Parts: sequence; structure tokens; C-alpha cells
Amino acid sequence: MTCKRILLALLFAATLNLSGAVAFAQTANAPAETPPAAFSADSPPAAFSADSMTHDNELGIITARGHVEINQSGRTLIADLISYDQTRDLIRASGNITLLRTNGDVIFADTMEVTGDLKNGVIDNMRAVLADKSRIAAQRGKLVNDEVMTMDRVVYTRCNPCQAGSNHAPLWQIKSVKVVHDRKTKTVTYQDSWLEIAGIPVLYMPYLSHPDPTVKRKSGFLAPRAGGSSTLGFTVQTPYFYVLDDQSDVTLTPIITTDEIGAVAGQYRGRFTKGELQTEASLAYDSNQDILGHIKATASFDINNKWRWGANLNRTISDTYMRRYGFGNEDTLTSKVFLEGLQDNTFTSLSAMSFQGLRRADNSKTTPVILPVIDFKHQTDPDRFGAYKTIDVNVAMLTRDQGVSSKRISVKPGWNLSYTAPKGDIYKLSASLGVDFFHAANQPAPDSRGGTYNGAALRLTPQVSIDWKWPLARRSGSVTEVLEPMAQVIVSPFGGNSYKMANEDSQDFDFNDANLFSTNRFTGYDRVESGPRTNYGLKWSVTGDNGGTSSIMLGQSYRMKKDDTFKVGSGLENNFSDYVGKIQVSPSENFNLLYRTRLDKDTWAFRRNEIAVSGTSGWLNYGANHVFFDTQQGSEFAGRKELSYYVGAKLTNDWSGRFSGVRDLTQTGGQRSSNLSFTYDNECLTFETTIGRTFYQDREVQPNDSIMFRVVFKTLGEVTSDVSVN
Repeated sequence: MTCKRILLALLFAATLNLSGAVAFAQTANAPAETPPAAFSADSPPAAFSADSMTHDNELGIITARGHVEINQSGRTLIADLISYDQTRDLIRASGNITLLRTNGDVIFADTMEVTGDLKNGVIDNMRAVLADKSRIAAQRGKLVNDEVMTMDRVVYTRCNPCQAGSNHAPLWQIKSVKVVHDRKTKTVTYQDSWLEIAGIPVLYMPYLSHPDPTVKRKSGFLAPRAGGSSTLGFTVQTPYFYVLDDQSDVTLTPIITTDEIGAVAGQYRGRFTKGELQTEASLAYDSNQDILGHIKATASFDINNKWRWGANLNRTISDTYMRRYGFGNEDTLTSKVFLEGLQDNTFTSLSAMSFQGLRRADNSKTTPVILPVIDFKHQTDPDRFGAYKTIDVNVAMLTRDQGVSSKRISVKPGWNLSYTAPKGDIYKLSASLGVDFFHAANQPAPDSRGGTYNGAALRLTPQVSIDWKWPLARRSGSVTEVLEPMAQVIVSPFGGNSYKMANEDSQDFDFNDANLFSTNRFTGYDRVESGPRTNYGLKWSVTGDNGGTSSIMLGQSYRMKKDDTFKVGSGLENNFSDYVGKIQVSPSENFNLLYRTRLDKDTWAFRRNEIAVSGTSGWLNYGANHVFFDTQQGSEFAGRKELSYYVGAKLTNDWSGRFSGVRDLTQTGGQRSSNLSFTYDNECLTFETTIGRTFYQDREVQPNDSIMFRVVFKTLGEVTSDVSVN
């Protein structure tokens, strides 16, 4: 793209310098001879100044000398001398020529000669500093018929010039014997070009062609990418970009490997009046004579201003194919088609989903297909008392080849009223009635009954709740403190979670500060909390005038009767729950601490810990996240103990480093990944190298070491290479 701007800048340097000179001639009281084509009545007026001006009537030459400055349409042309030969229709400028363009480009030249119609001209010893701080120099630029611009001995760089007295070459520069810009064909061609690094030629290009800046997209080869791994060997990718029309394109990428037969990947992108479609797919034929491949497609289209439909298609032929060939690291692929609408206070969604598990333990026969899933949510406008009504409808039908298949219809109307008392305490009264109809096939029955259950079940869950909180604020110096006691009372009948009701969407349960005051802490519709209960807590926060803030929150829940829906280890299996709390400290933008915990109500032992810290201190930046969850007996919610971290440092003005990793802290765990990177970054080049090891293992996907190099020539493009070794 920068090379395009090089030619555009040179072309503008010629035409805009010429237009400024012609404007000067037009305002210099020239005789009434027929003006050249450039002297149009529609030309914008120009202002000029000079130390002296002469008009030779005999020779027909108008001359301005000494600090000549011409301003026209936001452009400024400065030169020591500018003359216009009316007889030959020729404009000449010489001596310290400087052109300031409206886009910020500054162009310099020694001499310039151009015809009055601005279609033919020559500029000698041309230099330019473009708006993006890049620099260009050409021995000569020649414009022919206002169509072809030819430049000889061209040098381009984005690097700042060396310090005075230094003979060092720029960090990188491009030198070309000849560069030709053809405005008619909208192409830029280069002959005999070199890329130099620190003055040393490293890449020779005898011929290169690309579209000019007026062309936003054009078919052609993109920059190749090289790399490797122990499973594929050395790999080379050579993408080809093909423009279908103004709204769509295709990228086709052959992947050549040394240890496998190879692969080909493709991407389609299309934007339409009411939506867009993006598709990524690949196909490979390996040494085992297996045909492999994958597809990732996303579509979204507006039907009107209230409704839209879309789809996501994600599938692969082999579980490990995408990891082996570098197309993604997902454990599960989800495909979905949906229709949804949002109008006034109503949201409606109709969707269907299927899944493909990619882990060793995943079984396609027990993986469900959900068809359909219907969501309907509506909220009325508040009445004169501030009360509003809601209704929530959800329908889900789930089938498996093996295992439980279930259907559920849930309807939940509700009523809500908020009230702020004269003393500032806030109340919210809510009432709802949940109606759930279930039908299950092959649903496991309790051990006491044995076998499976096939049939229907109905659940009615009336519920009334009242929330109360009283934020008490005071001003102390430059900070504001807020003490906020909170309480909630919920009344609903006991029971409601029969074994006849399949649990598909409420298995991943976690009791924490975020759901302490939820009327139903389960994540889905299949399970509900039951029985009278109360939740209470206290929050204290302090906010400084300069933006710093800190807060502490602690809370607990109490239920009149134990609920065996909550498994041992969940924190809610007893009458009194565990304590949940959160601490957040952000005294400035340079430090942030977030800590969440769950403490055993009797022993105060930690049963859940999550701490995230990040910040900067001078040349150092850091971050860490530690997560610990206790295991819930008989639940799908497995325990977890993991630490992720990074440390970065500014080593010099241009060099920086970063180390990061993820470690499983369980007894059977260990290091999951480690990465060490170094980056060099200045005004014209970015160089990054990353050395890493991934300990993930699944069938033929083995732990591997990798090294990646990335070089970005700013305003030109980038070169990337990565190698992985098991």
C-alpha cells in the first residue's frame, strides 16, 4: 500500500506544483492572448507573493523572483523563481521548490518544467515527506499526457533520517531503477527493485506490479507465509486473492507441506444490502490416504428493521485435523441457525443447534441436537405507580441417538414494582408464576427405583420476593464513602426438581457474589430454587475525586429447609450457605485488583478463590489470574485450580519483552503453556519473535515447541514465519 502512495505522491507533486504555477500566471496581469487550457474560468483564485515580478512583453515571459509563495485551494508552493513562457506554453520553477499539500505531504524539488495544460512535465531531484512520515526521493519524474508518470532512481523508506554526521543507512529502504504509474490502466510497475536492510540488499525484485491507490481491491497473490511443525514438516502458504465484485471476494490458499501431501484453504467474504456472509473452508489429503477438511461459515441478514436471520456452520471431518493444520484450537464446534426479532419491549428468537465434540472422550451418539429453541421475552411499560409486567417463554427440544432425549415448555409471567422511601432506602417487590412442562425419554431414575423414566411431568413454581437496600453516603476529604446494607426475602413452595425432569441447561452451577441476590441461581430453566429463603449482605465502597475506587462486599444466604438439588460442595447444601465476597481495588489506572471468594460457613476454609491482578510500574507491566473451585460431589461441575500470568518489560526505547504461561495446579496437572517473546519497535519497523511450548495432548496432537518470527515494514506490509516441533 505504501508503494501505491509513493506513486500517488509523485504524481500529485507534478500536477499540484503545476496548478500552483499556472494560478500565479493567471493573476499576474498577463496580456490578453488566448490562455492555455489550464487557465479556466472555473479555476479557484490563488494568492501569491514575491520579492519582485517582471513581464517581458517581447519574449512573452512572466517571471517572479525571491521568496515566491503561491496559495491555492489549501496548497502552498514556495520557490526562488517561477516563470511562465506564454509563447511556448511552458512553466518553469527552480530553487528550493517546496509544496505543502492539504493532506500533510511536503514535497521538495530542485527544478520543475511543465506545459501549461498540466499534461506533460519533468521534475528533477525530487524528495518528499509524506503525511505518514515516510520519505521518498527520485532523480527525475516525468509526466506524459497526464496518464503515465515515470520516475527514475527511486528510493523509499519509512525510517527517520540518520543523525547529522552519521553515515549509517536507514534501517530499511526500497530502491528501484524505474517506477511507472499508468493512470489509464490504474497500475504501478517497478523495474529492478531492491529491499535493503541497514544498507545491505536482502531481496531483489526484477519486476513487480500492483494496482494504484485509486483501486481499493484487485485480484493477485498475497504475501506468502512459511512455517513448519513435526506433523506437517516445512510448510509454505501462497494465498491468491480474487475479487468477484465490489461487495465480495475469495481467497484461495494452497498449503504445501514436506511430510504430508498438502492442503488447500479458501475464504469467501460477501457484503449485501441487508447482510453479510463469511465462509472459511479447507480440504486436505494426508499420507494415510484420508480426506480431511473443515468449514466455518457465518451468515446474518436483516429481514426488516425488526427481524433478522442467520446461521453459523462449524464442522470438521476429523477431531484433530484443525489443530494439526492450524485452523483453530476449539474443543467443541457449534452450528446454529436462528431467526430473531426485537420490537418495542419484546424479544423473540427461534433457533436450532448441533454440536461436534473434538476431545477424545466425546461421543457423537450422546452429543445432543437441539431443535427447536424458542425464546420470547416481553416487558410492559411502567404504569402510573411504576409497576410493570413481564412474561418469559422458553421451549427446548433435545434429542440424542443414545441417552436422554427431552422436551420442555416453560412459561413465567411476572409483576414488578420499585419504590424509593423518603429516607433513601430502595424496595423492589416481585411476583411470578413459573409453569414448566417436561417430557423425557431414557431419563435415569434414582438408584432406589432403578431403570429409566419415560413420560411427562409438570412443575408449578409460584414465587414472591422483596428486595431492600439502603445506600448511605458520606463525604470525607477528597473521597466519597458509600455503605450499603442489602437484603432479600423470597417465598416459594418446597420441592419442584423431580428426577422426571431432565437437567440439560442447569448443570454448570457456581454460587458466588454475582448471583447471591438472584431469585434463581441456576443458569437455565431445567432447575429452580425452592422454599422460603433470605439473602443478605453488606457492601462498602470508596471513590476518589481522581477516579480511584475500592469496594468490599460480603454476603450469605439462609433457607428454612435443606434442598438436595444443591450438591455437596456447592455452598448451598445446608440451611446457612457459605459466605461469598468480593474485593475490588483500583486506586489508579496503573493497578487493578479483583478478588472473589467463597468461605466455608463453619471452618472459614476457602472453597472458591478467584484473584486477578494487573498493573504497570514504570518500565514493568504484569498480570496474573488464579482460579480455584472446589469439586461438587455428584455434579457435572468439576473442580479447577489454575494460574495464568504474564510479565512484560520495556528493556530499551525500542526493545520490550514478555513472558506468559498457564499452569494447572491440581495434582495431576502441570504446565499447560509457556511463551517468551521479544519485540523491537520503532517508527519504521516492528520485529517480534515468540518462543513457546504447548503441553496439550490428544491422540496424534502432541505437545510441541514453536518459534514464530514476525517482521512488519510499516506502510509496506509484514512477513510471518512460524515453526512447531514436538
